[in-house]
Amino acid sequence: MWENTDVKPMSRSHSILAFALAVGTLLSGCSGTTGRQTKVYQPGEKAVVEKLTYNIVDTQIAPKLGDDANPRLPQNRFFIVQIAVSNASNRPMAIPSMTLVDDSGKVYNELADGTGVLRWLGIVRNVDPAQTEQGAILFDAPAVHYRLRLTDDTDKEDIYVDLPLNFMHEQMNSAPVVAPDEAVKP
Repeated sequence: MWENTDVKPMSRSHSILAFALAVGTLLSGCSGTTGRQTKVYQPGEKAVVEKLTYNIVDTQIAPKLGDDANPRLPQNRFFIVQIAVSNASNRPMAIPSMTLVDDSGKVYNELADGTGVLRWLGIVRNVDPAQTEQGAILFDAPAVHYRLRLTDDTDKEDIYVDLPLNFMHEQMNSAPVVAPDEAVKP
């Protein structure tokens, strides 16, 4: 009785496209993004995480730790990061563990053994109110570009310090390698 001859049935390809768009729209609302902010500090900048202020003093890359008679060898390279952490609160605060994150997102945790590292901060570390703790943290990771992650998944935001790959501080056999522009020219 109400027959409309102008309306054509949807083709199979159009039906599939409409279904895919509908599913895509629904899934984009459930994408798992938490809306976390990301902050990346540049080398030399003081990175603030709540009441703690981090300053990267230096980074070194070493193929071994210790002396030639009893060397400690990494799987990749030892990354030694010299840091200073200041506490701006009125109570002692724990200095949390940090991680190295490469450009592809692969994470390298701090090593729990600081044998052979001068002024190693240790794993359990605290800083008193209005004080600064200085020392080294240690990683075993390939020689590539990293960001040092200062926060973890429980924090409100992701805070990093950029650590550009710089072989000027790579040490071979416990002696610094001379950068090309510092080499003796004939």
